[in-house]
Amino acid sequence: MGTVKALIGVVLIGAVVYAAFQIVPPELSNYSFQDDLRNIALSIGANPHTPDQVLIDEVLKKAGEHQISLAPEQITIQRIGSVGAPAVYVAAEYSVPVTLPGYEFTLHFNPSSGNKGF
Repeated sequence: MGTVKALIGVVLIGAVVYAAFQIVPPELSNYSFQDDLRNIALSIGANPHTPDQVLIDEVLKKAGEHQISLAPEQITIQRIGSVGAPAVYVAAEYSVPVTLPGYEFTLHFNPSSGNKGF
C-alpha cells in the first residue's frame, strides 16, 4: 500500500511540473511583453509626430521577439493628453492555447501600457 501511495505521489508531482512547464513560459512572455509595451509608449510614443503605424510595427517586432503571434488588428493605439503633455496608450490582445494530457484550455492576455506624459 505504501508503494502505491508513493507512486501516485510521484505521478502527481510529475503532472504538476509538466503543467507548470506548459503554463509558465507564456505567462513570463506576457510579463516581458508588457514591459516592452511600457517602453514603447514612453520612448517612441512620447513624440506626438510619430505615426501610429510606427508604434504598431514596433509592437509587432517586440511580440515576435517573445514568440507571440499578433496581427495588427489586435493592437490598440490611443493618443491621449494635451499638446504640451503628449501621452499614448498601447495595448494588445492575444490568446495562447495550452494542451495538457486530456485537457485543453486557452490563456487570454491583454497587456497594456500607457504613457501618462511628463
